Amino acid sequence: MSVAIVTGASRGLGRALAAELAGQGWSVVVSGRDAGALPDPADSPGVVALAGDVRHARHRAALVAAARRLGGLDLLVNNAAVLGAEPLVPLAEQSPAGFRHALEVNLVAPLALVQEALPLLRVSPLGAVLNLSSAAAVETYATWGAYGATKAGLDLLSGVLAVEEPELRVWWADPGSMATRMMASAEPDAALDALPTPEEVAPLLLRLVAERPPSGRYTAGALAA
Repeated sequence: MSVAIVTGASRGLGRALAAELAGQGWSVVVSGRDAGALPDPADSPGVVALAGDVRHARHRAALVAAARRLGGLDLLVNNAAVLGAEPLVPLAEQSPAGFRHALEVNLVAPLALVQEALPLLRVSPLGAVLNLSSAAAVETYATWGAYGATKAGLDLLSGVLAVEEPELRVWWADPGSMATRMMASAEPDAALDALPTPEEVAPLLLRLVAERPPSGRYTAGALAA
């Protein structure tokens, strides 16, 4: 049975990705800071829920240890992220503390979790890393500068990881704008009703897992096409 770790799975895209994988028969270790919002294993067979903060080494080790107990690790999904300011603000008003927090969650923690997981991923014939990116990593949108910088850094780390670990698949994927609490917090005036839901986007991103294209950057829009 295939095993995945999905971070930021208490809501939004992370929760949708975990549910989609579990529905396909995967064993899924899910992480989130809100224990009460994580999927209930009693209602979600194949799901192991661990509450915690991905910034903490002990929590990252616990996630990988849980995957090891399930038989190994085939897929690591780095989805957990924070904005750095809610709502988003221009760079002139961005607090260094908020930016530092975003760097720790969006960039440092994914690298540290990859490092923790590599021994298991390397021995899996399906070993893969899916890092969630953003259009803000490659486009210049007002007020998205700090968040976008963290995602641009994650894109670069993903590309280097793909070069350094050629036996793995490493995908960094932009899901596009979605109707999520994060989007509402980022831009309170956004018309969420016009956006796709995480449940609609998750199957598109998981085409990467099913079809195993080469390592690289992908978008949900291109995968839908």
